[in-house]
Amino acid sequence: MIRTSPLHGLCPLGTGVLALLLSLGSALPGQGQGPIVPREAKLEKVFDGGVVLTEGVAVAPNGQVYFSDITFTHVSREKKQPLEAGHIWKFDPATGKTTIFRSPSGMSNGIKFDADGNMLVAEGADFGGRRVIRTDMKTGKSYILAGLFEGRPFNSPNDITIDEKGRIYFSDPRYLGHEPLDQVVQAVYRIDPDGSIHRIIADAGKPNGVCVSPDQKTLYVVSNDNGSTGIGRVPMDVKLHKGRMALLAYDLAADGTARFRKTLVDYAPQDGPDGLVCDAEGNIYAAVRDETRPGIYVYSPAGKELAYIKTELPTNVGFGRGKEAKTLYITAGKSLYRIRLNRTGYQLPARK
Repeated sequence: MIRTSPLHGLCPLGTGVLALLLSLGSALPGQGQGPIVPREAKLEKVFDGGVVLTEGVAVAPNGQVYFSDITFTHVSREKKQPLEAGHIWKFDPATGKTTIFRSPSGMSNGIKFDADGNMLVAEGADFGGRRVIRTDMKTGKSYILAGLFEGRPFNSPNDITIDEKGRIYFSDPRYLGHEPLDQVVQAVYRIDPDGSIHRIIADAGKPNGVCVSPDQKTLYVVSNDNGSTGIGRVPMDVKLHKGRMALLAYDLAADGTARFRKTLVDYAPQDGPDGLVCDAEGNIYAAVRDETRPGIYVYSPAGKELAYIKTELPTNVGFGRGKEAKTLYITAGKSLYRIRLNRTGYQLPARK
């Protein structure tokens, strides 16, 4: 594996373009598409107007790019500003303009689009909805898909993935918020087409990013256990014990149940990933928040690192569609980035 030398910091962003910092130097066997990250690729900043933390980037069937802006309320309080309950932004690749799609967003985090082109949103805590909703993009109406489990609110729905049978999987950790913790475990749930909700994974640690593999046989789950359920509420001088920081693979059965298979990558003692997606070949693109080496790590399904793109601390990734199917969008800090790759992103097939 041949790599270029990584730089030690980000380039100035006044031009809106960052140099690619690290990539594979040769094609993977049998693929013939060149390196995953072309040597000439540039990491481009297309938006930098977030309030606190951008997240959950996903591209709609019409090519519009949606992403969350999580507005931690303790930050608003510290700045003595009115509280905000999140925003969803829409970036138009054709014009380069970014506008507000929804505000407040119910503290939206993960966003995905189903086979009918509807938007699915995981709404978190901290004055958020603590639920999973579906928005009909034709009418604008939204519907609650999951608001309670066993009669109690969720902790803070975080990320979403969908299989080709229309089943929805979402993680439910808690990173911040004043609301009570009503669930007995931080878990991964499945919503079936009939509306029933099932807790399917309770042994992942603190689940964050979730992703169904293109062959529908694996459910990838990130554990990112920061040792706290209240970011901004723990004094800076209090030492925390971080838990599991890992990329996990679960066997996904035909009935939608999941069983732990193996730990693909263990990041301890550094922080692990946040969100992740797959390309059409099944490779994994994970937004890793390791402060000693932050960026997008590309792994094979077996967990072998294939490529790396250095960024500021990232939160999530999502591929474009159509002519932009090889464009990877990245949320990090208060910004949205994109980079052109040599691999096509996996997208849920449209319903016929």
